[in-house]
Amino acid sequence: MMAEDRVLRVRTLLDTVRAEGRTALTAPEGKVIADAYGIAVPGEELATDVDEAVACAARFGGPVVMKIVSPDILHKTDAGGVIVGVEGAADVRAAFHTIIDNARAYNAKARIEGVQVQELLPQGQEVIVGAVTDPTFGKVVAFGLGGVLVEVLKDVTFRLAPVDADEALSMLDSIRSAEILRGVRGAAGVDRWAIAEQIRRVSQLVTDFPEIAEVDLNPVIATPEGAVAADIRVILSEAPVKQRRRYAREEILTSMRRLMQPRSVAVIGASNEQGKIGNSVMRNLIDGGFSGEIHPVNPKADDILGRKAYKSVTDVPGEVDVAVFAIPAKFVAAALEEVGRKGIPNAVLIPSGFAETGEHELQDEIVAIAERHGTRLLGPNIYGYYSTWQDLCATFCTPYDVKGGVALTSQSGGIGMAILGFARTTKTGVSAIVGLGNKSDLDEDDLLTWFGEDPHTECIAMHLEDLKDGRAFVEAARETVPKKPVVVLKAGRTAAGAKAAGSHTGALAGDDAVYDDILRQAGVIRAPGLNDMLEYARALPVLPTPKGDNVVIITGAGGSGVLLSDAVTDNGLSLMEIPPDLDEAFRKFIPPFGAAGNPVDITGGEPPSTYEATIRLGLQDPRIHALVLGYWHTIVTPPMVFAELTARVVADFRQRGIEKPVVASLAGDVEVEEACQYLYERGVVAYPYTTEKPVAVLGAKYRWARAAGHLGGGS
Repeated sequence: MMAEDRVLRVRTLLDTVRAEGRTALTAPEGKVIADAYGIAVPGEELATDVDEAVACAARFGGPVVMKIVSPDILHKTDAGGVIVGVEGAADVRAAFHTIIDNARAYNAKARIEGVQVQELLPQGQEVIVGAVTDPTFGKVVAFGLGGVLVEVLKDVTFRLAPVDADEALSMLDSIRSAEILRGVRGAAGVDRWAIAEQIRRVSQLVTDFPEIAEVDLNPVIATPEGAVAADIRVILSEAPVKQRRRYAREEILTSMRRLMQPRSVAVIGASNEQGKIGNSVMRNLIDGGFSGEIHPVNPKADDILGRKAYKSVTDVPGEVDVAVFAIPAKFVAAALEEVGRKGIPNAVLIPSGFAETGEHELQDEIVAIAERHGTRLLGPNIYGYYSTWQDLCATFCTPYDVKGGVALTSQSGGIGMAILGFARTTKTGVSAIVGLGNKSDLDEDDLLTWFGEDPHTECIAMHLEDLKDGRAFVEAARETVPKKPVVVLKAGRTAAGAKAAGSHTGALAGDDAVYDDILRQAGVIRAPGLNDMLEYARALPVLPTPKGDNVVIITGAGGSGVLLSDAVTDNGLSLMEIPPDLDEAFRKFIPPFGAAGNPVDITGGEPPSTYEATIRLGLQDPRIHALVLGYWHTIVTPPMVFAELTARVVADFRQRGIEKPVVASLAGDVEVEEACQYLYERGVVAYPYTTEKPVAVLGAKYRWARAAGHLGGGS
């Protein structure tokens, strides 16, 4: 069937269903859609009376499945409306009457159109293929093990729709039970391409018809010969989805450049009075050394902190790049009108009292004003932002001026300040810290687009509670990840998620399951917690990109070696199988009671020369791609001696053009803390008192390297 004919046929059917005020399609209507899109389903006919049912069953010539057809009964099995394996005229008659009686008992008012008679499919592996409309990511296609256990096992994977054939096929390997599909205990594997084709066609269907809220093929019976959907359920959305306004990439970069590299800033609500937000923002801008123009705006003052104050922002001479708002929420709309008339491209809204307190209309009003004038909004309900390379501190919080390559964003002010404290105590240089708050307009995809291009930014870390436009975020991430790592801390992992809208797929598409799969597809590194996000952001720019998968552990402590090995496995890394010649080379440097292999256990009483010789060998051999060092504190090799020799050896090889990621776990007395700091500052990511953290950071670097295409395999 040609694409236009297919679309026209489905369009006509959906318009009819809508005209009848229905959102759920009947099984025969589902078959029309399946046939139009080439979704394989069994032969079936609708019987409106018992004699028709007998005739239909006879035409199929074998056992059949009989199902109630009613627009008012969505869950046919719950209503006793499905009987499987019916054979022979007498049994067909009995099953027909039973199904009708059960349906009437279940819902006396249900409209009954008849009984569907369907050929019985052979035994096979039951899987589920479906699509759902996710509030964040829009149309999402799902695949997993199906049948009655689907909601118990929840072994399901998700992708943005539409998917191509290769991406559909990759979904089969993304579930925990992937091996079952290949065949276990001598059983033949299923026809993988046939399943992938069902996934692809469903994804195309929901892309062509956005009003389809959910599609559920459950179960799909997969055999070595093919994959056929035993049941297709289609549900339409109640109301059209409101589309968020989208900006072109160049538009985003233009306004973001003026936000992050402004030449002129106006502070609306600037104040001489200590303790006021408008005073704190002014002080931070002035004391932070911002070299651009700073214009205080306050109708009741002539002069603020030694600078001429203006009654209105429209009185400020020349162009202004950013207006920072430090006035109560109720005055924001009027002041924003003036900002718009002045042609200021960015408004930074510090005040709270908008959607977060239930004032949705007030927030909608400021968004409408901003859109009318082409002004982008950051906030409201934020701490402001820092753009360190511009010496810009537009916030009422602690100033921060350590320049570096990490851009950090947070939806929450409290998390923003945790970021600040961490950055200061770990001496992490940042390119920017940005509060997003309510995300009435500017959000993560705008910032990603900017930081992806910003030469000062090497790594981007984002704390978020939700994404306003998941697809825009994925597009921006896919553009950015090949150039630099993106780390995300997604709060709300344990939320109940999307409620089932009448289908298995809807029940399975909990917020976090979808986020997890789709962020991974976008190449984003998801951090399990706040400290992890900050450590990844700090470490990733320090570690060189690995050139292969072979990880070797060199340890002075057997116990650390075992824990480090566990951590390597937990983080999806590969412990190298040491070839005999390399094993022999390591053995030359370690005592007879030590252990080569991997981990290489040099034992605890060894002098610095043993650490040095084995680390040198690890860096020198091109078959080894990353080193994990396990040190424990002895008087023979004190912590700073270990740190200095390790840093010297790594620097040595770096000068010769050999760079490999090296991480270290230091166990010992408090001196190991100073040793870790010394190592970190010299390109070796080192942590005291933990075997998990250094390997988790190395795992994050590997995940990025894979997603960015520096190593084989997916993320």
